[in-house]
Amino acid sequence: MKLKKIKEILKGEILTGKSNLDKEVVAAFGCDLMSDVLAFVEEGTVLLTGLTNPQVIRTAEMIDVFAIIFVRDKTPSEEILELAEDRGITIITTAYTLYTACGKLYEKGLDGLSIEEGIRN
Repeated sequence: MKLKKIKEILKGEILTGKSNLDKEVVAAFGCDLMSDVLAFVEEGTVLLTGLTNPQVIRTAEMIDVFAIIFVRDKTPSEEILELAEDRGITIITTAYTLYTACGKLYEKGLDGLSIEEGIRN
C-alpha cells in the first residue's frame, strides 16, 4: 500500500517528507516501546506511535523506517520535525487512537508484523 493511501485512510496531516508519499509500505507496527520496534520492525514498515521524542526518529533511522504516524493528534516539536526532515523520514499525524488507526489500516488490507521471527501476518 502506498504511503499516500495510508494518509488518506487515517485522515492524516503530513508534517515532513512529502517526497515519500509514493513509497510502498509492506506492513504497519503500532507501538510505544522502542525496544520492541528495534526487535520486530522490518524495512518498509510504517510505525504508528503516541511517543513524540527524538528517540522515535533515531530508532526509525536505525531500521530504515521512512514513515512515522503520530496518533491522538500528537504534534512533535520543531526539533523532532527537523530531525525527521534531515533523515528523510515522513511524519504524519492523525486524530485516531493507536488502536483505531491500526484497525483502519488492517481493515484496508495492510498487514501487521508478527512477533514470531519478525514476519508479516
